[in-house]
Amino acid sequence: MGRRPKNYEEKLIAPERAAELIEEGWKRADLHVHTTCSFDVLPVKDLHPESLYEKALKLGMDYITFTDHDTLEAYEILGWDREKLVPGVEMSVHDPEFAGHSLHINVFEFDREEFLELREIAEIEHDLKSFIKYLNRHKLPFIYNHPFWFEFHHEPNPSAVPRLARLFPVLEYNMHELKQKNELTITLAEKFGKGIVATTDTHSGRIGKVCTLAKGDDFKEFFGNIKKGKSYIVPENLTRELLIDEMNTWIDLIFEKSQKSSDIKGYLTGIKSLDTMVRISRSTLLNCFPGLNRTTMSLLYMISNTGLPASFYLYSEKSFVKEIEKQIEIKKQK
Repeated sequence: MGRRPKNYEEKLIAPERAAELIEEGWKRADLHVHTTCSFDVLPVKDLHPESLYEKALKLGMDYITFTDHDTLEAYEILGWDREKLVPGVEMSVHDPEFAGHSLHINVFEFDREEFLELREIAEIEHDLKSFIKYLNRHKLPFIYNHPFWFEFHHEPNPSAVPRLARLFPVLEYNMHELKQKNELTITLAEKFGKGIVATTDTHSGRIGKVCTLAKGDDFKEFFGNIKKGKSYIVPENLTRELLIDEMNTWIDLIFEKSQKSSDIKGYLTGIKSLDTMVRISRSTLLNCFPGLNRTTMSLLYMISNTGLPASFYLYSEKSFVKEIEKQIEIKKQK
C-alpha cells in the first residue's frame, strides 16, 4: 500500500504539541478501553469500571468511554449519566459471506434498545451491511477497530480490508499493533477520506497512554470533527519495550493484585501465555507456599525481561505484515 501519505503526517503529533492544543481548548479522549466487564480482563479492583472512570477523570480526559466486548455492564454499574461519560461498546460482527472474517466495531452514544437491536443483527443475522445501515440510520458514531487484526480461530482475509474500510467513517490507529500495520491503516484513511483515532485498546488499565484530539463541546461535535479529518492523534506503536512492559504489568496483575479475587479461578483470556500464568498462579502448591509463589513470579519477570517472548511475537507479526502487503498489492493490480 506504500508509505504513510505526507498530508497525513501532520495528524500525528507529540505529547508536547497535544498539551498546547489542550490549552487552546481542544478536547481529548481514548476511545477504546476495556474494564473487568470484558471477558479478557482480569477481575481486579484497578480495572473495575469505577476505578478506571476515576482514573480517566484524574488524567483530564474530556470524554470517557468504556468499550467492553458485546456488553453494557460497565454502564449498568456506573449509571448512564456520569460526568463526561459516553456510552460505548466493542461489538464483534462475523459476516462469513460479505466480509469473510470477524470485525470489531466500536459504537457510541446508543441506548439499551439500540444495543439490543445491534446485538441481534451481529449475533443472529451475521450481516455487516445491515449492521452498518442501522448505525447510519440511527446516526450512531462508530469505528473500524484494528483493521488488520484477525481473530485467532478465523482465517485471515486481509485483501477484504480496503473494501470494508470504505464502509466506515473512522479507522483506528491501535497502540497494540505494529507500526507497519498502523501505517497501512493511515494509508487507507487517507485514500478513502476517513477519520483516524489513536487508542490504547487497553486491557490492563493504561487508559490515555495515547489519545485523539478534536474540538467539540459535546461528543457528537467531537466525533464529527474526527470524521471530517479535523483532528490530531498522539500515537504509539507496538515495540519490544512496550511488550515487555505490558507482560510485566500482566504478571503484576495476576500474581499480586488478583490474589484477593476468587473470580480469577475461572478466568481465561484465550491468550495462551496469559492463561498459563493464571493457571500457575491459582495452583494449590503456590497458594499453600507464598514463598514459592514469589519465586515463580520473579522467574516470570526474569523471562519477560529477557525480551525473548516479545521478540518472538514481533517476529511472527512482522512476517504476517509481509503477507498482508502482498495480498493488498495483488488486489490493487487486478
